[in-house]
Amino acid sequence: MEKNKDKEVLRKAGDVVLFIVIMGFTLPIMLMGMLYVWFGGLPFLLPLLLVLYVSVGAMLVVTLFNKSKHKKTVYRIIMGAIVLSLIPAIPGIYDKTRHVVRDGYVDTTSYAPFHEHSQVVTLKEPSTLKIEDNLPILDGATALYPIYSAFAQAVYPEKEYYQHDSEVMSNRTGEAYNNLINGRVDIIFVAAPSDQQLATAKRLGNELKLTPIGKEAFVFFVNDKNPVQSLTEDEIKSIYAGDITNWKEVGGKNKDIRAFQRPQDSGSQTALQHFMGDTPIMDPPVEDIASLMGTIIDQVSDYKNYNNAMGYTFRYYSTEMTNNNSIRLLAVNGVEPTKDTIRSGEYPITNELYAVTAGSDNPHVAEFIDWILSEQGQEIVEKTGYVSIK
Repeated sequence: MEKNKDKEVLRKAGDVVLFIVIMGFTLPIMLMGMLYVWFGGLPFLLPLLLVLYVSVGAMLVVTLFNKSKHKKTVYRIIMGAIVLSLIPAIPGIYDKTRHVVRDGYVDTTSYAPFHEHSQVVTLKEPSTLKIEDNLPILDGATALYPIYSAFAQAVYPEKEYYQHDSEVMSNRTGEAYNNLINGRVDIIFVAAPSDQQLATAKRLGNELKLTPIGKEAFVFFVNDKNPVQSLTEDEIKSIYAGDITNWKEVGGKNKDIRAFQRPQDSGSQTALQHFMGDTPIMDPPVEDIASLMGTIIDQVSDYKNYNNAMGYTFRYYSTEMTNNNSIRLLAVNGVEPTKDTIRSGEYPITNELYAVTAGSDNPHVAEFIDWILSEQGQEIVEKTGYVSIK
């Protein structure tokens, strides 16, 4: 009897140790999971993770300590707790399933010059300009990378050009302007600069020279199920000023308008500012982001394709690079944004695209830009899908 009692005590002690070991082993995994969802912008999943961890402990107790008679009750409690933890997560899960459209949110690898399966266009005849050494360093907007990558493929020697560290980079509009102003690149291909970018260049003693190389439509888009097909310029301005707040005011359904914006100094946000002119723009929708310092910061929300959402970008980027069938471009003043309406001037919000320099001493910059404005350079602009400047 005494030996059996000792064995029972040892068995229970072993079960306790096993319980502690398993729970101790899974604790750091659970904590890492909680950190991942926190910094990943998924805080609504935290209650579920906590419930799952506690559930593991409850099931271990039932299994290790012969509580089988309470097994069904424990499992019901666990299932109920999981369901309850999912209820507050449902809006967040729904939010995360919405398609996101953001500037630069495409894989541009296929547009790299000399890439094996490159989608960049080619000339009918060999380029009249070839630069073999001292290559001008290029950078620019994601939407224009297919153009200037094709320029480089026509004029530069064949080799691999890494998108973030080579003579042909693609760092998006804001970083491209920053690189140009600080002398790290020779030419950038972008939309017009923001007032802040102009001020920064002036403060550093640099004068930006903007050479138009093509034309493009600045477009507004909505969920493809939105019945609104066209807006006037005044209606768009009123929406982004915060004066029109419901789709029923412009012929749509009785739904609040979610008018998304882009971060300051991005190409499309600067285009919106130019379009709005003296009309003040309302504060953009923001989302709370967990920072590495453990604090919560506000960040301009990326466009999420709710059925009441509205966003903006450039025509080629939205129709050719993102190829998103769940959004629809709006006509403006009844005119659809097409190459023909851009060329004719019928589409009212047309922007020039620029090769921008800031006093580079590279000896090939001037001849390269002259070539871009030549028949061959403009052929590339047109074949890529934009409208030539001439």
